[in-house]
Amino acid sequence: MVILVFSSLEFIFIFLPVFMIAYAIAGSKYKNAVIFAGSMVFYAFGVGSLVYVWLFLLTILFNFIVGQFIEASRKMRRLWLFIGVIFNFWWLIFFKYWGFGTENINALFHTGLTVKDIILPIGISFYTFQNVSYIADVYRRTTKAEKNLINYAAYISMFPQLIAGPIVTYSTVAAQLRKRTHSIKKVEDGLKTFTIGLGYKVLIANQLGGLWSDISMIGFESISRRLAWLGVIAYSFQLYFDFMGYSLMAIGLGRLMGFELPKNFDHPYLSVTMTEFWRRWHITLGTWFRENIYIPLGGNRGGTAKMVRNTLVVWLFTGLWHGASWNFVIWGLVLFAIIMTEKFWTGKFFNKHRLAGHCYMMLLIPLTWLIFAVTDLHRLGVYFQRLIPFIRYDDTSVNKTDYIVKWGQYWKFFAAGLIFSTRLPEMIYKKLKNTLICTIALAAVFIAALYCMYKGMNDPFLYFRF
Repeated sequence: MVILVFSSLEFIFIFLPVFMIAYAIAGSKYKNAVIFAGSMVFYAFGVGSLVYVWLFLLTILFNFIVGQFIEASRKMRRLWLFIGVIFNFWWLIFFKYWGFGTENINALFHTGLTVKDIILPIGISFYTFQNVSYIADVYRRTTKAEKNLINYAAYISMFPQLIAGPIVTYSTVAAQLRKRTHSIKKVEDGLKTFTIGLGYKVLIANQLGGLWSDISMIGFESISRRLAWLGVIAYSFQLYFDFMGYSLMAIGLGRLMGFELPKNFDHPYLSVTMTEFWRRWHITLGTWFRENIYIPLGGNRGGTAKMVRNTLVVWLFTGLWHGASWNFVIWGLVLFAIIMTEKFWTGKFFNKHRLAGHCYMMLLIPLTWLIFAVTDLHRLGVYFQRLIPFIRYDDTSVNKTDYIVKWGQYWKFFAAGLIFSTRLPEMIYKKLKNTLICTIALAAVFIAALYCMYKGMNDPFLYFRF
């Protein structure tokens, strides 16, 4: 089974050209139908089972109908919203959390519930959130229900953002679904944006991911403290450029079809507090939680205690959304604690003294991503032992100079990660965007990425598993 990830030769040289030819020759009335059909082909290759394709189609049809009922009904609007939310989250809970739940019930109550190995349908976390945001917006009357099933199906299934976001609200693209402009300029801009994202993914994220893979193969017990720090910094860069690269490719593909998809990252590694970081990282997910959980719970209204409670609920859900494992729960709770500490104590200091804030975040970012990365709590504890200087451990089997070899292999990718985390490359790109030198540079990036993909130096996107 071939999975059509954006950074694959099959996608770039087979799926995308065929799709764009079909899209280009289709009349304006049929372009959304082409998007829907092409996206279903894309999705079918990804999930590997027609059962999941039928489930996806069912969720599209169900939410389209529920949206009509919510808009038309006066007395039963809340009931229809409740039914829609339960329907959508039931599938997410079943596929993503059923095994986790039964395992913990068995451990806590010594029961013998069957734990089934359920395969998570790719993209279910993202399309569930889009469906729920749609019916919630119709309920709040911030948008009108879509009357054309093909338009709604194109919105939910649109392949650029289907599998790993950005999470696009219906109101963001409602007008574009009905009428959008197409031009050579948009195509050119879309291809350039796609190429930049491809470079981030293949030439930076995948390369640094090699170091994290090396460390995992060596074993956390057998690495030196300096290599442990190199590894967790490498993972931090890998995760950022992997997801940032995907988001840029999605935005670029959207522009090829005339859509303007929302920005998902705003240089988060330049933040001076964790609060600021999470306003800049996965922006569309943060917006979804704010509008659909934090504000409905009361937001900042009702005093400090309720604000803290509401923030805690959001971060618990944020952790669990990323994965059915205790490390994600711990990760969410740690971020909640850090953000509350910043709100009541340290935030003003770091915002005022930005150099200190950058140093603070240089320490916190890799440490929090480590909790995110390692699902096994014992191995997570071992890795923290390797990182923290005053914790002693048995180092008789450790090669204390192991970091020298790895640094020699990966230093250039660390340098690229550091540079491209800043605003400097974006500023240079904006100035040179329409010049020949920019075209040549992007062509070189594209060719280099193709070479790496051809040589098999490619990995699935990290966020596909969420």
